[in-house]
Amino acid sequence: MIVAGAGVQGTAHLARAQGCQDAFKAVDLGDAAVLAVSDGAGSRDRSALGAHIAVDAACRLLARDIPAAQETPEAWTAWTAGCGKAVVEEYLRAVAGVSGDDASDPGDLAATLTAAVVAPPWAAFVSLGDGFGTLLTRDDRCHLVLPPPEGPTAFLSSPGAELRIRTFVVWEPELSGVVLSTDGCAPLALDHPTVRELPVSAGPLPADGFFLGLAAALRDNDGDAEPLRRLLSAPEAGSRTGDDLTVLCALVEEGRPWP
Repeated sequence: MIVAGAGVQGTAHLARAQGCQDAFKAVDLGDAAVLAVSDGAGSRDRSALGAHIAVDAACRLLARDIPAAQETPEAWTAWTAGCGKAVVEEYLRAVAGVSGDDASDPGDLAATLTAAVVAPPWAAFVSLGDGFGTLLTRDDRCHLVLPPPEGPTAFLSSPGAELRIRTFVVWEPELSGVVLSTDGCAPLALDHPTVRELPVSAGPLPADGFFLGLAAALRDNDGDAEPLRRLLSAPEAGSRTGDDLTVLCALVEEGRPWP
């Protein structure tokens, strides 16, 4: 498994002397990988800390007791749903631990979460907020399996977060990788449907050139994240979005037979 990621401070944040509020973390388990990215709420002073708490909690909990490849879809679905609830609970517990007397209002550490377990041929997702996830297949196709939701952004600290978190599982025998991104990457990584002569109702679509080029560069460099960091730091990237940009991916070794 090739696991690589990079986070870059947004140009708008840099202009306001505001630090990067994104965080990412990955756990490489050999035959599987756990990925998590988080975007702290820009209006909250301690949201960067909240983002780090979110990815730490997600990676710790999603790395436990991962179902075997031979398990049923029902087993995978139940396990993922349980993890989603547990991540929210662990985040709130950790936030309470650092908030002291303000533990009743965790909003200062508000953060989103987009996380995945990549265990071919399975991919399990846990998400709350406006991050997005893309699945790559061996026929060089990209599938936006976790599109950014419409409406106001929800955070792990939002009331009822444990009921709003999204969890789902994909079984894909041709799985070649999973890429998670924070919302700042949308102008770079997502195409408007009209670009492909589709109606607006089709929603955003993954930009094949972005994802396939990224995967090819990482494979050619044995997982060195420098090409990814250069891509996110390029002037044309900064001109399209002033937000922080974070991308994290796990690519399956080519030619690997599934269990």
